[in-house]
Amino acid sequence: MANDIANKVIAIIAEQAMLTPEEVSPKATLAELNVDSLGLVETIFAIEERFDIQVPFNANAPGDAAFDISSVQSIIDAVEKLVNGAE
Repeated sequence: MANDIANKVIAIIAEQAMLTPEEVSPKATLAELNVDSLGLVETIFAIEERFDIQVPFNANAPGDAAFDISSVQSIIDAVEKLVNGAE
């Protein structure tokens, strides 16, 4: 299931970055993928909708959020924890 979550998160990020999923590296940052602050918020909303979860993210203070957005992999890891019920 983890691979399924990763693929879905990558697809969501790729859509926001206007890239193909194959072009999105887990090591990449959102900035490297040219995802701006609006794209980040749209990504969070899409993740919440896709996985039926509440993401602990404050768009006004993204660095203070419990949801790590430092890389694609960190987003995948955070979503996996939320989906599995561990915050």
